[in-house]
Amino acid sequence: MMNLFQNADANLSANDNRVDFSRPLADRMRPRSLDEFLGQNHLIGPGKPLRVQIETDQLTSLIFWGPPGVGKTTLASIIARMTHSTFLTFSAVLSGIKEIKEVMTKAEQARQYGSRTIVFIDEIHRFNKAQQDAFLPHVERGNIILIGATTENPSFEVISPLLSRSRVYVLNALNAAEIITLLKRALADKERGLGNETIEIPEAVLERMAVYSNGDARMAYNILEAAVAGMKPDANGAKQISEKDIEAVLQKKTLLYDKTGEEHYNIISALHKSVRNSDADAALYWLARMLEAGEDPLYVARRVVRMASEDIGLADPRALSVAIDAMRAVDFIGMPEGKLALAEAVVYLSLAPKSNALYEAYDAAQRDATETIAEPVPLQIRNAPTRLMKDLGYGKDYQYAHNYEDRITDMQCLPENLKERVYYQPTEFGLEKTLKEKLAWVRSKIRNK
Repeated sequence: MMNLFQNADANLSANDNRVDFSRPLADRMRPRSLDEFLGQNHLIGPGKPLRVQIETDQLTSLIFWGPPGVGKTTLASIIARMTHSTFLTFSAVLSGIKEIKEVMTKAEQARQYGSRTIVFIDEIHRFNKAQQDAFLPHVERGNIILIGATTENPSFEVISPLLSRSRVYVLNALNAAEIITLLKRALADKERGLGNETIEIPEAVLERMAVYSNGDARMAYNILEAAVAGMKPDANGAKQISEKDIEAVLQKKTLLYDKTGEEHYNIISALHKSVRNSDADAALYWLARMLEAGEDPLYVARRVVRMASEDIGLADPRALSVAIDAMRAVDFIGMPEGKLALAEAVVYLSLAPKSNALYEAYDAAQRDATETIAEPVPLQIRNAPTRLMKDLGYGKDYQYAHNYEDRITDMQCLPENLKERVYYQPTEFGLEKTLKEKLAWVRSKIRNK
């Protein structure tokens, strides 16, 4: 039976001198120490919070939050080695409550003998509440140090009691220069990498690989490994890797995007705020990021319609029509042809005069509608289709606007408790400048009659 409670140092020393080249390149090239670890200098650079915590052996439970391939699992393993801790991993798919409780019992027993256990939970957001609850008492009693890794916002995916007992560290996607450094390491490393082969890759091709990987070191290694494996040596025994070879391996750049996760909301937020800021270039970019990653174009179109009403409104009433037309076009012709209709709408909305006056007006009216006493409709503006209703005063003193000069009367249309309320305040931008003048005139007429 496999011993789950092996010390991380023992695992390292057992594998130092024998590398299984059947393992993927990304796995073989995992950093074995903080000095080998690349990126995340804001956390593990000299004097940075996580490095100090590790080096002074002041570990608490940790949550690593970041995109794929940035070193969450590797960093957890390095921490276990540096702190001479037993390192256990759990899978949300394979581990039930029974398995968790069994291992937690063993961890508690190990602690009594002076052994510390680090439990690493990859994709902790996939553990349900009951599974996360099973770890909680052991974290509280100090039987284990829990390190969770997640690509999702832990505020929403990790139960509050566990989150409050952990320090959350945000890991960033690697930049292009860091990815290129890692690829060069793999090409030169004879012990674990591809250094025993003659491989020639121009710097420009390495740069393209870094772009294609989107800050994901694992993906970068996989691209490199596939390209090398699929290439025959030339007459001199060298494998020449070109950009076409990389494109053939990858077929298409994979964009980091989860249509149900945080990145979905981050990017639609970026699109909306770019439009609001009149930045047409940024708006086009975020639109492309969503559509090329496979987002439902009708979802984007619905949000564009919302932008037209929320951020432009009557400053340019045509904006709503353009947004609706784009939505209809996408629905009618589908994709990819519908992309340009959305692009047209996004650029139009970006360059349109901005006003949130309607948004603020409705928000204020909504608050009054839900937070004040719902007084009855004034009798004078009620319909009176029956004799009884007329006898009760429905419609009495109603003033038919068309019978009055300027088609305006002083009749009260709001409930008594709200009769002085003013909701809509037009801006000085676009058509609203004219509407503001008209509204001031109308309001003065109503009050002076």
